[in-house]
Amino acid sequence: MSPKKMKGMLKSMGIDIDELEGVKEVVIRMEDKELVLENPTVAIMDAHGQRTYQVSGEVQERSLSGAAAEQPLDIPDTDIELVVAQTRVEAEQAKAALIEAKGDLAAAILKLSPK
Repeated sequence: MSPKKMKGMLKSMGIDIDELEGVKEVVIRMEDKELVLENPTVAIMDAHGQRTYQVSGEVQERSLSGAAAEQPLDIPDTDIELVVAQTRVEAEQAKAALIEAKGDLAAAILKLSPK
């Protein structure tokens, strides 16, 4: 069956499938290792409001023990802006709180909020 026919059949059952464009990397982090897919294909299947992501590509496995676990944390500017907006602190302070909270937005906001 062609992909176009399959997509039409699924749509008639209320299931939409779209491909996520521009994905550079998908990381699945476990306690002791990471599975990293670079330049993966990611499909989003929406069935009555329930979204499922299908990821395919070549997997590389990385250990999280020792120095590998100490990789620098990449904090998105949007997260910094959100913490600044919620707490009214400077961007540098917001970024430091996010790094300390390992990227956890709620923890960073709570840390910077007045008691």
